Amino acid sequence: MAQKFKYRLNRLDNQPFMTVGLIAIMVVVYLAMTVSGGSTNVNVLITYGAKVNVLIQQGEWWRLVTPIFLHIGFTHILMNMITLYFVGIQIEAAFGHARFLGIFLVSGIGGNIASFCFSDSLSAGASTAIFGLFGAFLMLGESFWQNPNIRQLSQTFLGFVVMNILFDLFAPGIDLAGHIGGLAAGFLVAYTLGVPRIGRVSTVKRIVATVVLIVGLVWLYMHGLSR
Repeated sequence: MAQKFKYRLNRLDNQPFMTVGLIAIMVVVYLAMTVSGGSTNVNVLITYGAKVNVLIQQGEWWRLVTPIFLHIGFTHILMNMITLYFVGIQIEAAFGHARFLGIFLVSGIGGNIASFCFSDSLSAGASTAIFGLFGAFLMLGESFWQNPNIRQLSQTFLGFVVMNILFDLFAPGIDLAGHIGGLAAGFLVAYTLGVPRIGRVSTVKRIVATVVLIVGLVWLYMHGLSR
């Protein structure tokens, strides 16, 4: 009986609760925005918390968090949710529920801070956080390169990231700073949190990554405030 209960707990622990939960929240927010006047309506976006630099400079710091859960149009949310599902379930399985959520949120905030520093455009979307999940995959590839499966998967995502950034360079309306900022934040915070389900990460790497992450985000935020 105890063995069966433990097996059920293990099965439950391996379910992608956080990934599915995040998708559900974003879909609900998108529907609410649609009812409120449309997710492409600038006034609706501002009301729901899109990144607007001047408002952040006036003290509305939460606009570095809320854009993660907003999307501009059906295609935007559809593509992001598909990507989040297929990438998220893998990162959640590797890092665990709490660490996955930490990576997602820190990456999203980090990407929005980078966007706040380098881009004046209104922006919204989970792309900053999703790029952070790509960064976490790159961290796995660097830390556990001896594992052929992890190495191959990491190399695949590296190619995907390069293609996405090249696309961003030539596509209008894409928040390149946010994507790169999210990627870097995800890479670093993955070291900070560690991956006990897979193996031990060097303490020195974890400390260095944490310091670089904190100093980098504080510098970008302060620079954005002073622009």
